[in-house]
Amino acid sequence: MKNTIQLLLLVISFSCFGQKETTGHFKFEITNHFELKYILSKPDNGKENKPLIIFLHGSGEKGDDLEKIKTHGPLKYLKTNKLDAYILAPECPDGKYWNSEEIYLLIQKITAENKIDRNRIYLTGLSMGAWGAWNLAFAYPEMFAALVPIAGFVDRVPMIENCKLANIPIRIYHGLIDEVVDVQYSIDIYKKLRECNKDIKLEIFDNAFHDSWTRVYDNPEIYNWMLKQSKKTN
Repeated sequence: MKNTIQLLLLVISFSCFGQKETTGHFKFEITNHFELKYILSKPDNGKENKPLIIFLHGSGEKGDDLEKIKTHGPLKYLKTNKLDAYILAPECPDGKYWNSEEIYLLIQKITAENKIDRNRIYLTGLSMGAWGAWNLAFAYPEMFAALVPIAGFVDRVPMIENCKLANIPIRIYHGLIDEVVDVQYSIDIYKKLRECNKDIKLEIFDNAFHDSWTRVYDNPEIYNWMLKQSKKTN
């Protein structure tokens, strides 16, 4: 009788905890429709292949007014100076942030339509644009010959995948008393990157708040440095 009861309990246990298994297949297609307005400044001599500088603006220049992109950065510099390079400055729409894939597709379009030296494509940005530049460089490290992020937040992924940028010369700038983006972000990514990147420098301006970019972009030194860089080819 005891054995019968044990067997009955075992059968009940199996029936309570049995699992049913099914298989299936799920397919879904996502189409991304986007629009990016941009300014493309072209060098005087367009007959030869020339370098390309990509500039990503900060959150204050978002919207639908391309003139705002000339407030800071290379396009502001061009008002009183010349650069023997193409300058591409897209505008991030209101309500959005920089999307690496969208910018990459725009760069592909520009390089296909103009005489651009693909070994001399440079990426720079300020604040939100520096954040976008970090993400774009990590997503497509093979594209860029130099990277100049200024006062930028850095996501967790770049911190982990730092050696993706081992071969890209990098100059990082930040204000010590930045009240918007903590300078520690630039310090931390610099420490990570220098483990495998031998051509990287961090400059912290002791007396600068969030606007640490004006003194960089208004100085010909950064453009002279960028234009000397060429992508390492095997």
